Amino acid sequence: MPFDSDTMHKARRSVAFRLVGLWAATLLALSCALQLYTPDSAYAEVRRSDVVLGQTVEERGLTVAQCPSIDALYACVMDENGTIYFERDARSATQIASITKVMTALVALDAVDEGIVSLDDTLTVSAAAAEVGESSAGLQEGDKLDLNTALYALMVPSGNDAAIAIAEYVGQRMLDAGAAGDDAYQTFIDAMNAKSSDLGCIDTVYRNSHGLDSGEFAGDQHSCAYDQALVVKEAMTDERFRETVNLGDTTITVERDGEDVELLLEATDLLLETYEYACGVKTGHTDLAGFSFAGAANNGTRDLYAIVIHSSSDGQRFTDTETLFDWVYDNIVSYSLANNDETRSVTLDGQTYNAPVVAQVAHADWMDRTIAATLADPNAVAEVFALNGNVSQSFEFNDVHGNVHVGDTLGTATFYQHNEVIAQVDVVAAEDVSAPNFFEGVGIWWSRLFNNFSGGSQVAESVVLNTTPLLNDKASAAS
Repeated sequence: MPFDSDTMHKARRSVAFRLVGLWAATLLALSCALQLYTPDSAYAEVRRSDVVLGQTVEERGLTVAQCPSIDALYACVMDENGTIYFERDARSATQIASITKVMTALVALDAVDEGIVSLDDTLTVSAAAAEVGESSAGLQEGDKLDLNTALYALMVPSGNDAAIAIAEYVGQRMLDAGAAGDDAYQTFIDAMNAKSSDLGCIDTVYRNSHGLDSGEFAGDQHSCAYDQALVVKEAMTDERFRETVNLGDTTITVERDGEDVELLLEATDLLLETYEYACGVKTGHTDLAGFSFAGAANNGTRDLYAIVIHSSSDGQRFTDTETLFDWVYDNIVSYSLANNDETRSVTLDGQTYNAPVVAQVAHADWMDRTIAATLADPNAVAEVFALNGNVSQSFEFNDVHGNVHVGDTLGTATFYQHNEVIAQVDVVAAEDVSAPNFFEGVGIWWSRLFNNFSGGSQVAESVVLNTTPLLNDKASAAS
């Protein structure tokens, strides 16, 4: 029986409803699946333009697996010696939010060292400081606290109130000490910019002591990740600063209306709680700077300073920082300089080694004798960054005469990575070799005379036996 129009319409509507239901179920499943992704790692990436020790990832031919995958738009990692391991647009200007406060603390501590102020000096919180808004240590107008406590209030909870109170007080004392100008706060800001220049910063301008960058604080205040790495590196040389930024949550006491009041300072640096090597420094966040962080870590052997600016979330900035720290620490390796399967048991400076024979060095008094040689420290290592290329070597040997004893210096071995010297070690005898006696000497003289006419060799050839194992085998890394 043929369907009437109403029946056909109902059938079509039933099919449509089923299709809508199917799409709804699909969208619900996709929504649930998306919730399984962790936002803190959703946008992390490796860019071919990221810079590893002065060369881009693309130039070095590094794989994604060899590089740090981070989310931040700007990043820089530097060690205590100024070596820059990683950069992502690190020299591009950007807002830095409360990372600004690192320089605020640094200038205040410089004023202490110069005798302009003392950490025991008492500050009185002004209305401007108490009313600045945003991140706060909970200070109120009229509160009294010493400068040392104010630095805690500045760095632990990222107190904008403390930032202004410190700048106003220290700036006034600078004026009292003869600094140019007539405005205490601006005098302190001028000192921040002068310090930035002294440190070699390439594109940094400070306009306030806290880092706010909108509304009444809008302007051209900016810096870059590279510059802030320089600032943090300098600040972390000061034990007072290190102690402050490594505190975590703490309680301070201020005088309020003649009575002591305790204020709980809650740390914004969450990496202190989650990363074993973390030791400070400073968070920052504004709409223009995004979620940012200047972090410091020490694994027991070296400091690292990582600057990440404009990560996508509060948690992601810490994830980015930890990723960068781990990447550097994991790629710093102890590279053994003496490498050869042939070994000799030798005693050098009272210590016995099963020492690799790194070379056979010609004895100039003989025509056919060489001396087994090792390094002055057969266990010598050089700390190298594995992704900076493989190690190469060069040996220079002395003109050896007379009796040779174990430990005598026979030359020098120099080791390079990326055309830079990473180690230089003496090459020493691993065996005793006597000079020819009189009769042997006479025979050698006649042999050399004959060889002089026949073109034969006059002395044995020195041979390098040491090898330099590969650090970065691109073929195996890509497989």
